[in-house]
Amino acid sequence: MEIRVQRIFLKVISTAILMFSSSAIQAVEQDSSEDASDNGISNIRVFDPQVERREVDTDSIDTENWEVGIYYGVISIEDFGTNDILGTTLAYHVTEDFFIAANYGQTEADQTSAEFLTGITVISGDRAYSHYDISLGFNILPGEGFLGRDIAFTSNFYLLAGMGNTQFAEDSHSTAVVGGGYQVLFNDWFSMNFSLRDYIYKIEVVGPKTASDLEISTGFTVFF
Repeated sequence: MEIRVQRIFLKVISTAILMFSSSAIQAVEQDSSEDASDNGISNIRVFDPQVERREVDTDSIDTENWEVGIYYGVISIEDFGTNDILGTTLAYHVTEDFFIAANYGQTEADQTSAEFLTGITVISGDRAYSHYDISLGFNILPGEGFLGRDIAFTSNFYLLAGMGNTQFAEDSHSTAVVGGGYQVLFNDWFSMNFSLRDYIYKIEVVGPKTASDLEISTGFTVFF
């Protein structure tokens, strides 16, 4: 009986020792894996980029829509020769494509060929000639103009049409205006214009007729 009790006691002790040893081994293995994991994380190098911000200077482009300038050219006055003309222009750009322009020009008419041949005066008074008009313009071909191989300028072709008034032969004539032009912008505020306009009105100085005065001019404008 004593021998059986001793055997049971030894089995209990052996079982307890085995369970304790197994728990100790598992705890050591877990600590080792955690240490290895910690060492692995601590050995990872975190890259912290030092990016230097670059300051970019942007051009101060004018956003004003008003344009004003002067022009000089020649105008062929019906029956009264071709004469120099000087004028001013003022435009407001509604959008990038549309603009409203007002023009004023003045000159002095020559004698007609009949006056040269017969000596009969057709206009006895002042021969001053002037016109003003308001037109609606449309930019049809915006693009670039090149001066050589390395220099380029912003440019566009435009068409316009409007109504105005012509003062000539001491009388006032309602006038229709059609034309177009080519504009070159040297920078954001200064441009050069080449324009062709036709002023159409009825006149009775040398008989009732519809006059068509063709004007060719060039001018400079500034934006503000």
